[in-house]
Amino acid sequence: MSQQIEPELTTPVKRLPERGWRYYDIWERVNDLTYSLPNYFKTDLNIKGVNITDIFSIGSIFANVIELEVVEILNKLRNIWDPENEYSNYAFIRQSQTFPDVLLKNMGSEDDVIFGIELKSWYVLSKEGEPSFRYKIDPNACAEADLLIIIPWLLSEAISGTPKLLKPYKELARYAAEYRNYYWMNSRRDTTRRNVIARPPGVEPYPRSKEEASDKAEDDGGNNFGRIARSGIFDNYINGIKSSQCLGVKIDHWIGFLKAISETGTDDQIKRKIEDIRNEVQEEISEYKSTEEKVEYQIAFLNIIERLEEIWKKL
Repeated sequence: MSQQIEPELTTPVKRLPERGWRYYDIWERVNDLTYSLPNYFKTDLNIKGVNITDIFSIGSIFANVIELEVVEILNKLRNIWDPENEYSNYAFIRQSQTFPDVLLKNMGSEDDVIFGIELKSWYVLSKEGEPSFRYKIDPNACAEADLLIIIPWLLSEAISGTPKLLKPYKELARYAAEYRNYYWMNSRRDTTRRNVIARPPGVEPYPRSKEEASDKAEDDGGNNFGRIARSGIFDNYINGIKSSQCLGVKIDHWIGFLKAISETGTDDQIKRKIEDIRNEVQEEISEYKSTEEKVEYQIAFLNIIERLEEIWKKL
């Protein structure tokens, strides 16, 4: 039987593993290595001929491929996180239908786990413009060292090419779960909606498959509990990704343009949306301090617009 928790009044406190923990060094090396994952990612996948109205669907199609490849990279980089070969019996393994997605564990002992990683991929050109996965795990199911890692990616040519990883996001899994609950309850404090969360009792780190270990919001008619991106916990990170560029054009503008021509609408409606995006970009360009930077971005953007308009007219 689940137990209920009432609204929190204070923001959760992030608690890092103690430096005296016997595995702290290996944990810290993996933490540092996380940001280098895009440099090691290689794949033979090459996407061509995707109908532009279906471009958003490739995120779910290749999510599993991306996540599997990341686990392989971590194991291939053993010389970085285990330079003295002290943990030769340990490896990163992926598990299904339970938390977390990845464990660094002793292959000869089922219960000997150093820490886990909840690994999620994020196709940055998705319509939502943010990671849309639901993160419902109870904080007590997260060991102190467990991590939540989000791997953003897109295609090298935006609407075709090979998958390309961008800078990952990393957070302590327990802190992320606590922050999610804090946000959910406090965001409803001044509304008529119930803000109570039911939590499973007796939960411990590394729950078994099919063991109940997720929190549930009582008043969640829209099934939005767990949409952790909406909590604001990584707003700065998301905004940074969307401000970065693909083929010289901001990812945020790519999202807007692709939505304009993939969503249902008349030709006139699509044209108006495209023109709105064009005007928005022109305003941003005018604020650039460097004349050279203005010209470069403008040329890149107009070239992309022309290319996509040609594709749209063929649909």
